[in-house]
Amino acid sequence: MGEPARKMDEHYTYADYVTWSEDERWELIYGKAYNMSPAPTRKHQGIFTNIIREFSNYLKDKNCKIYGAPFDVRLSKGFKVDKDVDTVVQPDISVFCDEKKLDDRGAVGAPDLIVEILSPSTAAKDLREKFYLYEKVGVKVYWIVDPVNETLTVYVLNKNGKYPVGKVYAGEDKIKVNIFDDLEIKMEDVLINL
Repeated sequence: MGEPARKMDEHYTYADYVTWSEDERWELIYGKAYNMSPAPTRKHQGIFTNIIREFSNYLKDKNCKIYGAPFDVRLSKGFKVDKDVDTVVQPDISVFCDEKKLDDRGAVGAPDLIVEILSPSTAAKDLREKFYLYEKVGVKVYWIVDPVNETLTVYVLNKNGKYPVGKVYAGEDKIKVNIFDDLEIKMEDVLINL
């Protein structure tokens, strides 16, 4: 099984991806392989835990489901045949309100909400490739958390299928969770106990 995706100029599919070693985490974006190493920082994981807790408490008796990385989300034009799927991401956090998108291997199709927590090794990808990918496939709400600056930027897909300028939250702000009318999360609860 070796080192499958060291040649970044090759085109890979989900069929290749599922044969790779489970010792490393990878993502595919339009067939290009991205290594998810090294492991996230303690602050990253603290923010991850805090956001998962807030959503999990809210979703306890609701139909939507929340998943934390590693969780494969296949985003290739609705294809379900492994050899045709060339985009598989592992968002830090994803929320699905359509159970038909979920299967035993993860999910096929765009989540309603994705949270990416920036890490030095993945920040450029989260801010560029994933931003445009999530916009293109129709992720309704995209959160980008910057642990260094302690900010959270929310992008909400507009009726033209684009993310307009994001709304930045910090300090004592309350974050409006746009896919749920009655949920706000305090920014201080995202950053608590770090």
